[in-house]
Parts: sequence; structure tokens; C-alpha cells
Amino acid sequence: MRHIYHCPLRWSDMDAFGHVNNVVFLRYLEEARIDFMFRLAREAASGAFTGGSVVARHEVDYLRPLVHRHEPVTVESWVSKLGAASLTISYEIKDTDTVYVRAATIVVPYNLKEEHPRRLTAEERSFLEAYFDDSAASDIR
Repeated sequence: MRHIYHCPLRWSDMDAFGHVNNVVFLRYLEEARIDFMFRLAREAASGAFTGGSVVARHEVDYLRPLVHRHEPVTVESWVSKLGAASLTISYEIKDTDTVYVRAATIVVPYNLKEEHPRRLTAEERSFLEAYFDDSAASDIR
């Protein structure tokens, strides 16, 4: 199963060349990840990720330019790696027939109060396993 997020494009997302700036794609990934880990996960498991999490790494392949339009772009995300104290979320930013970006983010659960990484809880792991698909991992190297 994949998480689907419809991300609106804003006029300010464009750069001097008339397409979405590379940095803005990271914001699109963030919006999808926040919707996945903080809205959807907490609806499914009320205690999921309430202690916090941090991004440890991003990898991004920019495949095609995306220009401003009124229709949102689709961000599909799924869990491609699941460890005891980290997970990798893979993404595609796309339309029906065009993939603009493939990316992956390593996320580390974090204890904000004590300021250190922590292990995934059983509740978080159970939620994430429903979105696990290592066969569709973003191969961006």
C-alpha cells in the first residue's frame, strides 16, 4: 500500500527558469511525510510518532522539470526499509504518466524531551508495516 498526497503547486515554487525549484521538491516530500507520519499514523495509532522524529538523510533524483499549473502533483510514498531505530521512506512525485522525482528519506524516531534517537514502538512498527514494500524501493543511485 502507498500513501497518496496531492500537493498543490504555488507560484512562488518556480525558479528563474520557469519550473519548480529543486529545493521546493524537498518541501513537497516534507508535506507528504508529515501527512503520512503525523496525520495518518496518528489516526491509525494514536501514540505514533508523538515523541518526535528527525530526518537523517535525503536522496533525490530529478527526472523531469515540473512547471506551474493549477492541478496538484501526486506524491506517492511508502516504507522501503524498516529497522529497529530508523526507516526509509521512498517517494515518487508524479502525474498519471510522468514521474518528475524519485527520492528517499531516512527518518530516525527521536525522543525530543531527552534529545536522543529512540527505537520504533510496536504501535509505530505495526502502522509502518502496512506501507512496507522493499521491491519498489527508490533506486536513485
